[in-house]
Amino acid sequence: MTVQARTGESKPSLHPVRRTIRYWASRLVVRVVTRAWMRIRCEGFERLPGGPAIYCFNHLSWSDPFVLMATLPMRPRISFFGPKEEDMDVGGRNRLMQWTGTTIPYKPGKNDLLEATRKVGAVNRAGGIVAIAGEGRIGALESAVLPLNDGPAYFALRSHVPVVPIAINGTSWLRFGGRVRVRVGEPIAGTGRPDRASIAAMTAAVQAALEELVADASELPRIGRSGAWLTERFNDWPEGTREAALEAQLAGETQPLAAAGG
Repeated sequence: MTVQARTGESKPSLHPVRRTIRYWASRLVVRVVTRAWMRIRCEGFERLPGGPAIYCFNHLSWSDPFVLMATLPMRPRISFFGPKEEDMDVGGRNRLMQWTGTTIPYKPGKNDLLEATRKVGAVNRAGGIVAIAGEGRIGALESAVLPLNDGPAYFALRSHVPVVPIAINGTSWLRFGGRVRVRVGEPIAGTGRPDRASIAAMTAAVQAALEELVADASELPRIGRSGAWLTERFNDWPEGTREAALEAQLAGETQPLAAAGG
């Protein structure tokens, strides 16, 4: 198995030792910085499987992958599905994620689904975890989950690994010392064929699990100018603004943006 297949990165020139050093160094730095900035409470981490799996998390902020990097166990190794391949060199967040060696870039569109599946399967076969923002976009409500893509279920059924629902709350507005909760649900077994019925059933089960995990979350009040700037610095709202996204979500008009996850 090539280095490129194991990590999903599109640039295969980095030596495996350097890649590993970058991964461990970035995990440690992110852990220190994130925990210094936020007060994070972890719940249900005893439910995490000790082997390969698909982690499906809700998405409230650009900071969510870093929250997971700061809280999840150092092993098994974790990779994040996304961002889009053409966006890897755009923006500080994407370049940082690419440097850490934790990304699986993808090309949107069903014609590229086989390549994305190959990359995800390679990570799972190597014993790793693939984390996917199942909504495919950022949501505007702490206590609600947008409709999930079928990507997490499809990948899990193809690789015969469980999907683990993970709920993140408290990141919709980023404030120093803010309380963030990371809650892990019961793994959902990835058994059966990856046909339309099985994918739909598993996606519905993950959706229900995530909705239950976030149901008791409180909506955060808007914060001051500097905090708002930090929060929105790397957020990408398909509707253009948070206010428009919130209005669309309350009206039930938001839909997943990518067939293979976020």
